[in-house]
Amino acid sequence: MNMKRNLRLVVILFLSFKTIDGSAQYIGQHTRLLTVPAAIPVKASSFDLDEVRLLAGRFKDNMTREGSWMLSLPVNRMLHSFRVNAGMLTDDNRSKTKMPIPLGGWEELDMELRGHSVGHLLSGLSLQYAATGDSAFIKKIDSLVTGLAEVQNTLNQGGYLSAFPQNYIDRDIAGKKVWAPWYTIHKIVAGLIDAYWYTGNTQALDIANKMASWAYAKTFSLNAAQLNTMLKNEFGGMNEAWYNLYAITGNSEQKKLGDLFYNKEVLDPLARQEDHLAGMHANTMIPKVIGEARAYELTGDEKYQTIAFYFWDNVIKNQTYVTGSNSNKEHFIKPGKISEYITGYTGETCNTYNMLKLTRHLFTWTADEKYAEYYERALYNHILGQQDPKTGMVCYFTPLAAGTFRVYSTRDSSFWCCVGTGFESQSKFAEAIYYHDEKGVFVNLFIPSVLNWEKKGFKIRQETAFPQEPKTKIIIENTPPGNMALYIRYPMWARSGVALSVNGKYVQADQQPGTYITINRKWHRGDVIEVTYPMSLRLEATPDNANVAAVLYGPIVLAGEMGTEGMKKPAPYHDPSDPYQYYNYDYHIPADISHSLALKGKSMSEKFTTVKGQPLTFETAGEDGNKIVIGPYYELHRQRYVVYWDLK
Repeated sequence: MNMKRNLRLVVILFLSFKTIDGSAQYIGQHTRLLTVPAAIPVKASSFDLDEVRLLAGRFKDNMTREGSWMLSLPVNRMLHSFRVNAGMLTDDNRSKTKMPIPLGGWEELDMELRGHSVGHLLSGLSLQYAATGDSAFIKKIDSLVTGLAEVQNTLNQGGYLSAFPQNYIDRDIAGKKVWAPWYTIHKIVAGLIDAYWYTGNTQALDIANKMASWAYAKTFSLNAAQLNTMLKNEFGGMNEAWYNLYAITGNSEQKKLGDLFYNKEVLDPLARQEDHLAGMHANTMIPKVIGEARAYELTGDEKYQTIAFYFWDNVIKNQTYVTGSNSNKEHFIKPGKISEYITGYTGETCNTYNMLKLTRHLFTWTADEKYAEYYERALYNHILGQQDPKTGMVCYFTPLAAGTFRVYSTRDSSFWCCVGTGFESQSKFAEAIYYHDEKGVFVNLFIPSVLNWEKKGFKIRQETAFPQEPKTKIIIENTPPGNMALYIRYPMWARSGVALSVNGKYVQADQQPGTYITINRKWHRGDVIEVTYPMSLRLEATPDNANVAAVLYGPIVLAGEMGTEGMKKPAPYHDPSDPYQYYNYDYHIPADISHSLALKGKSMSEKFTTVKGQPLTFETAGEDGNKIVIGPYYELHRQRYVVYWDLK
């Protein structure tokens, strides 16, 4: 065994035996060793991703497809632009592979964001390893990390590492036009941190520490005007990454870096609970707030808590579509004016990825069911449906205009930001199913899975076909010696009540929707808890127009199936020669798309009938009398659809 793997073994064993309880607010399942512990109490702690295993179902299928895609990407192609930037030899072996190098889309050599996908890929591969234990992901990570270390050493610029020259950072500081260099640095640092946390790769941590040393030297001589200019440009979650690195190492310079990326211009108004979001680039804003949530956890400064709470509440109330997504053409809209912004460019997927990250922070602080409610809504209706089940490719936007359809990425010619966050989102479905406090386990999501809480000797299996069936079964497979509580989420959408039984015996649930049902007892192996939440159809109108509404069944958004007229065959992929085409895509929407329902004065049960043999699928009649089939929005791929209806 070589030295690198010996070090990895030591790190993994050390982390396994040195758990700091209550550190789950280090978002992303990082509940193992932190040099800097939390400065705040938490009400719910995350489980490490390797403590939860998905069972067969739609989520596991998505995760498997995403993992296969990531493993198929050649390391040499992913590192090509890094090596070119360092002036290294690049043996692309074109004569044998017949493949162009470098990769396409946002990873082309003339794209200023090149290199960001490698950071996302490191995170996605690390999450896949934690979620599956498959060593193929470690091998891929090792190759990428070794290659990045070689580039960093060759550059020999005080720890600088990127696929573009350091001049991009200089242009950013000077206020000259450049895309978003710190955004890309953030992705690389975050990916290296994930490689360390999930696989014990100490070389990844070493690279990240050297990058931090470079960043500190680069920025701490800046005056206030230079700093303010630099922070006007998008920098992703650079503050979060430095705080996370500081929590691992205890290096005070890294905390100072996190503090330095506090963007006063946009964050101070949030601290004063003022809404100036309209028109702002949404995915520039959300990561900044995640970083300040992390700052609150490490410092206890309530200013940062206020920013996170106010921002989340504001976005959910005033900016969020029925699917849990937000933004139109990447920007926040006028507060509450949802009906005015139902277009083909709604719901940038990166935004939802980041809102879910922020939501997990807030849930650990509060254990408030409303955060689990949003997480479920966005996970099923946006993130799950981001991926095309046939190809594994993903969407940038999830368009909501009547008659639009999903536009998918390509395997090696897109690499949009949403491809990168998709590597992560589609790999960590197990992260928010369960949480815990010292007395028991929160069951937040109804996804088939096994939880093994080894520290407490508690193992449970959740078997469910939810949402195709409105019930779940929890089987106790291993038990601690004393009592253990189960806090089973009672969703706000469960308006028809709950049926609960333990070992076949009915149990009265006195709680109300929007809370948790607590069962605290000494469990025995083989005990079975069954919970049923009858689902029903309902309308959810836009906040600004009661005559524009979506149809839901439980937490699931339903959409009308509108066929494929005018769509390219075999699928509506973007044109690889135009990396920006997704932004002004022409959907060629037929003029006769039906998007009106005659529902006024009628109950939902009168208007909709179930389709036999097709769960979550219903038939209704449009205003013109033609039959419309509606089903789960997350399943409507390669066809046109309607989500928001005009009510007549």
